[in-house]
Amino acid sequence: MSLVRVDAATVLPALWGDPGRSGYDAIIDARSPSEFMLDHLPQAVNWPSLDDEQRHEVGTLYKQVSTFEARKRGAAWVARNIAQHLEREMPGLPRTWKPMVYCWRGGQRSGALALVLSQIGFEVTVLQGGYRSFRQEVVKALASAGEGLRWHVLCGKTGTAKSRLLQGLLAQGAQVLDLEALASHRGSVLGDLPTQPQPSQKRFETMLWRALNQLDPHQPVFVESESAKVGKLRLPPALIQSIRQAPCTQLDMPAHARVDLLMNDYRHLVEDVPTLCRRLAALVELRGAATVAHWQDLAQRGHMVQLVQELLEHHYDPIYMRSMTRNFSRLQSAPTLALANAHPESLQPAAQALIRGVGQTSSCAGQL
Repeated sequence: MSLVRVDAATVLPALWGDPGRSGYDAIIDARSPSEFMLDHLPQAVNWPSLDDEQRHEVGTLYKQVSTFEARKRGAAWVARNIAQHLEREMPGLPRTWKPMVYCWRGGQRSGALALVLSQIGFEVTVLQGGYRSFRQEVVKALASAGEGLRWHVLCGKTGTAKSRLLQGLLAQGAQVLDLEALASHRGSVLGDLPTQPQPSQKRFETMLWRALNQLDPHQPVFVESESAKVGKLRLPPALIQSIRQAPCTQLDMPAHARVDLLMNDYRHLVEDVPTLCRRLAALVELRGAATVAHWQDLAQRGHMVQLVQELLEHHYDPIYMRSMTRNFSRLQSAPTLALANAHPESLQPAAQALIRGVGQTSSCAGQL
């Protein structure tokens, strides 16, 4: 039997890398499924000691009856649930299998599972303080997020292929922080992804923390200009500040190519007019009821190209110019990168040129 306790600060560096390199063969979250979905340690799998309904009933007994009755009921469920996990997972596991187990505070739920696993003969590690201690370390780390990294910001009006160019840079071997991909959102009032809801704020911050810690501070990191929120998710103030002080490249693309890109990226809205009209209604406060009613009428009559053109001219472009001028102090001196369109044959040489330029020009490195 081997049972070890480790604190969150000690284990965090092991969680920055790729799966399989943490030093553990499995990281097991013993909390309920809803707690796990809200956020969890990188690479973790969920073996709930109590499911959501059981946890609620135990909590009710604890408050309304007694601690003793709650523990009796909970113990029976925990034993039954652990048995099911073992029956499902144990076949074929070697004697050398080494899991780390945690729950909310590193208490009874993870303790029960860890005890059974250690009695079998596995070397088990319990995260001291549980998920709560991990979360505290993540929050502490994000208070200085982005400091010391060599940011280079891709600026450009809506539809200038910033996100696609980021992916082109990544394909060329450059370091990239894709905030919109982490947030599952395109960063505008119409930016919800049709089949992919945004993660919780805590989940987003865990994924961001891990992504930041995988970056090499000696190499440039390309990032898209963003506001303080991506959809409903807030970016850490320290990260926003460090990105906004960095050098930029301004992307430019012809209007017709921007419209083509947006028609493709937002095809789910083009093909779902009622949803599009509901989303447009959110612009009434900014653009007025009459203007929004006109845009909704264009959508209903199928005049999508005209609608996109007007949204760019009268909504997105003015907002972009105000926001970028106010927040990115180095935008005025930024070089312009002209793109004919968002096709791979345009983006690949642009990515290569950016990598060469930023890598060779010390003023573009933006060491913060």
